[in-house]
Amino acid sequence: MSPVLAGVLQLLALTAALALAYRPLGDHMARVYTSTKHLRVEKWMYKAIGADPDAEMRWTAYLRGVLAFSGAGVLFLYLLQRLQGSLPGSLGFRAIDPDQAFNTAASFVANTNWQSYSGEQAMGHVVQTAGLAVQNFVSAAVGIAVAVALVRGFARSRTGELGNFWADLVRGVVRILLPISVLGALVLVACGVLQNFSGIHGVGQFLGGTQLWNGGAIATQEVIKLLGTNGGGYFNANSAHPFENPGPFSNLFEVFLILVIPFALTRTFGKMVGSVRQGYAILATMATIWLGFTALMMWTEFHHGGPAFDLAGGATEGKETRFGIGGSSIFAVATTLTSTGAVNSFHSSYTGFGGGIELLGMQLGEIAPGGVGSGLYGMLVMAVIAVFIAGLMVGRTPEYLGKKIGTREIKLAACYILITPALVLGFTAVSMALPTPKDSMLNSGAHGFSEVLYAFTSGANNNGSAFGGLSADTTWFNTTIGLAMLLGRFLPMVFVLALAGSLAGQTPVPKTAGTLRTEKPLFTGLLTGAIMIITGLTYFPALALGPLAEGLAS
Repeated sequence: MSPVLAGVLQLLALTAALALAYRPLGDHMARVYTSTKHLRVEKWMYKAIGADPDAEMRWTAYLRGVLAFSGAGVLFLYLLQRLQGSLPGSLGFRAIDPDQAFNTAASFVANTNWQSYSGEQAMGHVVQTAGLAVQNFVSAAVGIAVAVALVRGFARSRTGELGNFWADLVRGVVRILLPISVLGALVLVACGVLQNFSGIHGVGQFLGGTQLWNGGAIATQEVIKLLGTNGGGYFNANSAHPFENPGPFSNLFEVFLILVIPFALTRTFGKMVGSVRQGYAILATMATIWLGFTALMMWTEFHHGGPAFDLAGGATEGKETRFGIGGSSIFAVATTLTSTGAVNSFHSSYTGFGGGIELLGMQLGEIAPGGVGSGLYGMLVMAVIAVFIAGLMVGRTPEYLGKKIGTREIKLAACYILITPALVLGFTAVSMALPTPKDSMLNSGAHGFSEVLYAFTSGANNNGSAFGGLSADTTWFNTTIGLAMLLGRFLPMVFVLALAGSLAGQTPVPKTAGTLRTEKPLFTGLLTGAIMIITGLTYFPALALGPLAEGLAS
């Protein structure tokens, strides 16, 4: 079988699996967030934290819950790393330095999982399991909770109440993430992913000698790092490591875990607003971009010109032979179009245009399908922008799902789409202007610029993958990327929840003959075009200096 055909068959199998899971998972999540009943274990958790799960919150109270919980998570994870040398199960590793501890704490709480360290050489069992793995669950649940709050803003009227953050957080973990993670971990263990608490030990090598390795609860962390679109690897090689991703089947299953909740949330959205066709329209937009990017990536990696590429059957540098170009391309697009950031290949070794596709996938705002929760609320904000543009075209007040998009709503949406580019381009410009950060660049010219642009794009968009070649474990990059991750995660949430509160307080507008039908293919095309044009206008100059210049020169 040719490598191209193998890649296409993998993509078809993945699409079929996602289609089979779409309806049952989407309906289940809709029931979770609309149910008035609480499980016994949930009641114990509410009592422990002193929360009333039935108390409705306005958007300001909901936001305070998000920020207070996340702030406590940053502090706890920071202290856990700083005290690592005194903890049991530390494997002899010392405490993490202050700037790197801040960067890692910000990274995992912000659902980014950017890692400027090698996991197997820095983190002990307690930090990995009680710290990093726990944040993988709760940071993902926070993202889903904010998305559900925005959906309630569209579904409700004449009230400013958006539900209860603590109830949404607990339900997301207990009823969605934990059950799927248990099943997914069993599948990964069956595939050969390690799950133990062994210490550091020597492993014999094929050509003689030994190499030191440590085990860990890898399968349980691997499943939630993907399911929660987190991305932090137990090992420095991440999902290219055979202990995390042993073979082609595990590779495809891991991509399935990355995509299944973000895609299924569109079904949840449709059920909660009372129109599954609205969910299908959002799904169609996400799927169009995802399939288009995957096809482009496979084309540029399989057919890149040159004698070496022709002999190898494509751009094989930096890619695992276990997965091939097809499996690596599918994984790379899935992880950069979502806020996952896990890697099964070396992104810096992709062709110039391939690296540009990875960058652009993150710069879209990671909304196709995006992270768990963040992809849906980002796409709904873009839908608000799209109906506003349509309203300008026909000269009438824009409406979406029966809600008027007025001055307040469009200002909040505009702030949402501007904050991340401001962080990415601002921090990149300062880093390129100062002499010290440039010492961390392995390469000069267009590729070196791409390394820095990729780092801040990944951080501010809460992706977490790295282009490679950039020595990011410095005080400058640990601090600035840490700030970019926190601001890129929580400032957009402020605007999303404010938008949700504004929408929930409106009186529904009745449909008329002039109302834009947002469940039709025409709107899907409009929304896709708006996303690509807005992103292109924002990032094209930076892309032209980096991956586009490199691609045209090769």
